[in-house]
Amino acid sequence: LLQESLYFSWPFRFTYPTMDQLSEALPAVLKHFRLHSVIGLGVGAGAYILAKFALNHPDLVDGLVLLNINPNADGLIDSVANKITEWTHTLPDTIIAHLFGTEEIQNNHDLIATYRHHITTTMNQANVSQFFRSYKQRNALEVERPLPEGNIQARTLKCSTLLVVGDSSPAVEEVVDCNSKLNPTKTTLLKMADCGGLPQVDQPAKLTEALKYFIQGMGYLSSASMTRLRSRTASSSSLSSFDGSRSRAHTNELQRGRLHSHGAEEKRGRSHTDASDNISNHNVSKSTEMAC
Repeated sequence: LLQESLYFSWPFRFTYPTMDQLSEALPAVLKHFRLHSVIGLGVGAGAYILAKFALNHPDLVDGLVLLNINPNADGLIDSVANKITEWTHTLPDTIIAHLFGTEEIQNNHDLIATYRHHITTTMNQANVSQFFRSYKQRNALEVERPLPEGNIQARTLKCSTLLVVGDSSPAVEEVVDCNSKLNPTKTTLLKMADCGGLPQVDQPAKLTEALKYFIQGMGYLSSASMTRLRSRTASSSSLSSFDGSRSRAHTNELQRGRLHSHGAEEKRGRSHTDASDNISNHNVSKSTEMAC
């Protein structure tokens, strides 16, 4: 529906929905298709909308795969910079700069030309402008990492979450910041090497394999074949964890690209994965970072 809205012209004086309003439209979509819960996948604005939806309706979301998510609202400096950009750059240039890093724009001419052509010829420019402006005016997600010695009931995503970003993406800092604000027992950060602003375009095979691991870790796709992913646990200096049995109950096990699925004997009926090569007999950080 959101994609279709970019092709036809909205009526004069139409006010484009806010990101919050778009997220609140999703329960009706699930009801229409008679879906009790979903695993959501979103990129950029779509990732933000799905995260907002999961925060407000945690019972409707089993898991999230969020690419290039920015959990923060644009500050005053960002707003001024955006206004200057609107004056000095065309809309396609602005969107290209938002999606891709400087190195990618300078070196990958074919990819940039393809997306520029797509933006200018297949999308309604007025609608794209309104959508982009709505995204830039988003509110912060207001999520907080629960701490064992602090507020364990902090507002955060309650579902298993995979954060994905390319190592040369302009969204790297924002995605890492989002990871620092989420529950470490539920969140995995996948930073893809040799990858720019769109991992699904630059490294589709590796991203697909990571999605298989993530979904299988939730108890689905148990028969899917897997290849080996090089993984490592993120440093404890940047990632914290819960201690004790609560942490171990939600530990993700992703050991050298091999998935150890847990069956129905688990109390929660689903498994989680941890990108760690030495997790046995140790209390490790449950928020992980994978490099592939």
